[in-house]
Amino acid sequence: MKNWFPFLKKKPTVAVVRLQGAIGTGGRMALSDQSLRPLLERAFRKGKPVAVALEINSPGGSPVQSSLIGARIRRLSQECEVPVFAFTEDVAASGGYWIASAADEIHADPSSILGSIGVISAGFGAHVFLQRQGIERRVHTAGRSKSMLDPFRPENEEDVARLNRLLGQLHETFIAQIKDRRGAKLADNPDLFTGEVWIGKAACEVGLADGIGHLVPVMKDKFGDKVRFRRYEQKRRLLPRLGATLAQDALSTIDERAAFARFGL
Repeated sequence: MKNWFPFLKKKPTVAVVRLQGAIGTGGRMALSDQSLRPLLERAFRKGKPVAVALEINSPGGSPVQSSLIGARIRRLSQECEVPVFAFTEDVAASGGYWIASAADEIHADPSSILGSIGVISAGFGAHVFLQRQGIERRVHTAGRSKSMLDPFRPENEEDVARLNRLLGQLHETFIAQIKDRRGAKLADNPDLFTGEVWIGKAACEVGLADGIGHLVPVMKDKFGDKVRFRRYEQKRRLLPRLGATLAQDALSTIDERAAFARFGL
């Protein structure tokens, strides 16, 4: 149909989704597939955007939630035929980079930290403290492998071997995701999948990012100076429930700060 009112031509819109924080299911502001589902659905489907831009600032977290979020982004991109661009801020590492890899292009700040394509499991051991306090740990199981890496019992080689096997399987899945999404863009670098990180330009050189650039100028360069931006991000509740919710949020905040601290942030 002929456009009788060319001066009313709709300006292109880019939907911007902010992904800030650690990835997991604990805490009110953790990035999870469930919490992001309505935001991503609206971003891709509302108003026929010309693109979806992801603002990513995440040190990672749950590999499963990272996979689910990344898969949802790809699925929506294909269903709606909308390209995805990722813009990394302080850090897009581990699961944060997994999500970034779901984009068609990744753009970084000159000081952004990218990579950490590996898997980590951390804990503590308190069995010596319990012994000194005269406390005996009692655990009964049906199944030889039911109790693994109990922090109140001495670490044993069988548990460590089992954990390393699980971590190795998760690592292989992570590597496969990055190779599938980045393909020939990746450099032949022996450190690429060791958990190493790269900053800005160096991340581009090894193929983890496509260029140095910020959201607004890059989107204007691609879609014109008249492009509009529609923003989506998780909302903070003004009056969270007391008790267990506050305690869980406090622990989640500590975990998140520790995750960022691994990268000097």
